[in-house]
Amino acid sequence: MSTSEFSREVIDDLDSGTERIVATLAALDDADLRAPSALPGWSRAHVATHIARNADSLCNMLEWARTGEEIPQYPSIEKRNADIEAGAGRSRDELVEDVRASAARFGELARALPEDARDFTVRAMASYHHPAWYTILRRWHEVEAHHVDLAAGYGPADWPDRYVGWAVSSTLTDAAALPREQLLGLAGYRITVTDLGGSAVLGEASGAEASGTGRAVLGWLSGRSDGAGVTVRPDGPPPEVPPWPHAPAGFPAA
Repeated sequence: MSTSEFSREVIDDLDSGTERIVATLAALDDADLRAPSALPGWSRAHVATHIARNADSLCNMLEWARTGEEIPQYPSIEKRNADIEAGAGRSRDELVEDVRASAARFGELARALPEDARDFTVRAMASYHHPAWYTILRRWHEVEAHHVDLAAGYGPADWPDRYVGWAVSSTLTDAAALPREQLLGLAGYRITVTDLGGSAVLGEASGAEASGTGRAVLGWLSGRSDGAGVTVRPDGPPPEVPPWPHAPAGFPAA
């Protein structure tokens, strides 16, 4: 399958993922939305607002690629944070409409991205570079991981199989490219995915191993589970994982 074919399928998956988020939000009342999410310091309404503003920020990446004129993902981290804070006090219906509308804008731009713009290099807020088509995959992480962060009944067990297959493979590839000092407790571990195949040694091998299904490994490495279903050798709790997602490996700096 070509990159463009895969990207088109992912855009369809993003539409479905957004509708799942909308269904989750629609089942909450305003008091539920003010309750804590799984992300420290954020309510569920903060998470919902971030999902929407992230879509807008990634629209900026696609517009940059389409026009060739640089548009930062966010004007600044301060503006990003202020927009999330400002949006978190809205009603459920306003949040639902914002999540749906911002996702629709992203999907429209992604589907219309000219072929000659797909490999145009853009820069994430975190300063790494990637081709414009990878923006679609970045959004996939945001939709699926932050749905879990709403702490409203959706978890790693609910992630679509295709997302798990791509995300666990790319996570291992990207983690293996991290400097040892950024790996935290994962340094020296061999991570093995038992059902989907694939493994990676993170840093210099130490003999330590962690294994589990793709869903269990991804839930753990993404910080969306406590490592349930992951077997660690030598015996003990799963080690501390670094912040996720990681900068994508394999794309040259601009």
